Amino acid sequence: MDGERNRVSADEENPMNIILLSGGSGRRLWPLSNDIRAKQFIKIFKKEDGSYESMVQRMYRQIRRLDPEAGIIIATSQSQVPTIRNQLGEDVGISVEPCRRDTFPAIALASAYLLDVRGADLEESMVVCPVDPYVEEDYFKALKALGELADKGEANLALMGIEPSYPSEKYGYIIPESAALVSKVSLFREKPDEETARSYIARGALWNGGVFACKLKYLLEKAHELIDFTNYHDLLARYSTLTKISFDYAVAEKESAIQVMRFAGRWEDLGTWNTLTEAMEENAIGNVVLNETCRNVHVVNELDIPILVMGMQDVVISASPDGILVSDKDQSNYIKPFADRLDQQAMPAQKPMESFKMLDAEKGDGTVKVTLDPGHGMNCHDRKHCDDIYKVQEEK
Repeated sequence: MDGERNRVSADEENPMNIILLSGGSGRRLWPLSNDIRAKQFIKIFKKEDGSYESMVQRMYRQIRRLDPEAGIIIATSQSQVPTIRNQLGEDVGISVEPCRRDTFPAIALASAYLLDVRGADLEESMVVCPVDPYVEEDYFKALKALGELADKGEANLALMGIEPSYPSEKYGYIIPESAALVSKVSLFREKPDEETARSYIARGALWNGGVFACKLKYLLEKAHELIDFTNYHDLLARYSTLTKISFDYAVAEKESAIQVMRFAGRWEDLGTWNTLTEAMEENAIGNVVLNETCRNVHVVNELDIPILVMGMQDVVISASPDGILVSDKDQSNYIKPFADRLDQQAMPAQKPMESFKMLDAEKGDGTVKVTLDPGHGMNCHDRKHCDDIYKVQEEK
């Protein structure tokens, strides 16, 4: 592709259609994230006015600043809807998955929602990306440019390939045909070991961050090829019967008319304590005192009691109603199996018949975790003016 084609403009006036994928719980950020409050809702990013915002609030604000008219749809599960409305307001568009079926069904449902509920045109382009990477303004300009690639119709699918900063084992890789800004895709490669990742990078490979753009009609055609449904409401009704499959497996790796656009700006997956603390603008959030002998220590305290830290180095400390973490930063990458084990060790006989923990509160609304002993019920009060949504989870 020549140099003229490689200059992808982000200055068009057409507003973006963007689908934000708000997925799982992010157990690697225990004890702040759990099955009720996912990592993208934790308020740890300090704003100019001194208040804090979450990942989803930060991304939503950044999109609106670049494109106030953008059509934003958040694809998420029912359990996350109250928190999303809490943090973003009642007017935000939400495509609700009745259950988790991986990224392809979620994107198909959100696309049908765009067409049948929001009245989008089949010829319009849409951009799909995760809701929780840590990015700056240049990322959203690149998203707009990606949508413009889809508008041109030179390929059925336009991917964003992230310029890798190290040989990561966490991501799949896209190998382009050339080093141009926009190139055809040569190969996809699954998550490798570190040595293999180095070899991919030597070949000019890019991280696959799950960001792509296409025409709405293309995505719905692919959805109808794999799923028997008539419209959004029909797809929603049969959603629980769908096979779990990722978008990459279902579509991207089978598509021949596919382009990748390089992105060399800041893009960080804040899925671990190590990466999250690198993005924090301050070392302590909450009632925390660090003395002058601490080095590279980050503390997040959601409890009403103070935390005093002295003489520590390269450590993350987090305290919430669900538990307390004290960890070397490198070791914090291996937290998930231990967090799962801690949940399993909670014995019903050691709990009160009914206990409440406030996990999130804003503007009169909130997310509360209620724990009940087997055989006991909840003491429900008069809730005439409240809309309550319950997610029931049995503890083994």
